[in-house]
Amino acid sequence: MDRRNFVKLAAAAALTPRLAFGLAAPGAGYRNLLVLIELKGGNDGLNTLVPYADPAYHALRPKLAIARDRVVQLSESVGLHPALEPLAALWKRRELAVLQGVGYPDPNLSHFRSIEIWDTASKSDEYLQEGWLTRTFGVAPTPKEFAADGVIVGSPDLGPLAGGGTRAIALATTEQFLRQARLAVPEGKATNKALQHILKVEGDILQAASHLKADYALSTEFPEGPFGNAIKTASQVIANRAGVAVVRVTLPGFDTHSGQAATQARLLGELAGGVTALRSALLELGRWNDTLVLSYAEFGRRPKENLSGGTDHGTSSVHFVLGGRVAGGLYGEQPALDRLSGDGNPAHAIDFRSVYATVLERWWGISSAGPLGGRFATLPILRA
Repeated sequence: MDRRNFVKLAAAAALTPRLAFGLAAPGAGYRNLLVLIELKGGNDGLNTLVPYADPAYHALRPKLAIARDRVVQLSESVGLHPALEPLAALWKRRELAVLQGVGYPDPNLSHFRSIEIWDTASKSDEYLQEGWLTRTFGVAPTPKEFAADGVIVGSPDLGPLAGGGTRAIALATTEQFLRQARLAVPEGKATNKALQHILKVEGDILQAASHLKADYALSTEFPEGPFGNAIKTASQVIANRAGVAVVRVTLPGFDTHSGQAATQARLLGELAGGVTALRSALLELGRWNDTLVLSYAEFGRRPKENLSGGTDHGTSSVHFVLGGRVAGGLYGEQPALDRLSGDGNPAHAIDFRSVYATVLERWWGISSAGPLGGRFATLPILRA
């Protein structure tokens, strides 16, 4: 890649600059790390946390329902998909919280619009330009010595870090980013605003690269494949002493309109393997107790299976919270499968903005009212 193309990519997607590295007193809580795992495409919550004791579940899914003797039982009524068996150890340690029925009022079933709602923490009829983390770092900047506010691994989409005013690095691997960063050499001055922006981005890339190293040797073994590599890269980023506040990793492929059984089993197996490897790396780095791992997706799937062996776009879903200070257990409510809406979806039990409010208020010690545009109840998913 030549210098011109690298600068174009960086300006468009790799890094959105802030005018200075920390314009105000940093939030003390940013030493607590947030790791976001996006389940892109909309994961099916009912076959993730399986209500195996509910007759309505089996009636709605004569082919896709997972039998009672196959699930990893968490209670007398629900259990995990068998591919998530590696998470059973975290459940027993009370380091895994399972959030049931996460969604929002007046849900939108478009991939593009719904993930925009999740990324910006907007109302369903409200259009915001900045991600919820961008707004957070705007009112409570991260420490100036951090390598970046956040790092996006394996995707050019900045998601909750989108919009001006935040330092967000998008990379495939730390080695590749540092190698390409050598191409970013600011030259001269410019009066043209577009060129000024490009030169500023180049300067910020160099500044970020000077804080980011890729030579930490981890003994943890990571799964093979793109997601395992992404988790390895995330772990390398976390190993840097300069620090970041948030890392996001994406696992794509959950839009299972057909052939869901095999596809979801594979993806959930990748998720479980990646998460357990991440925990091992964080323990190795001494950071498991100050890291919060949170899954999210644009929506879930409909309870009723379709004729193609899959499920269509739905509303609320199941999400995971993991970490050494997580108060493990079940939160929210099981979907009422005998009381579905006119379009065949259950009501949500937890507003996703309550999850974000918990991150801001209880994990980082930041008022959530500004970044989230109002107050949302926090969840008791963290230990002191």
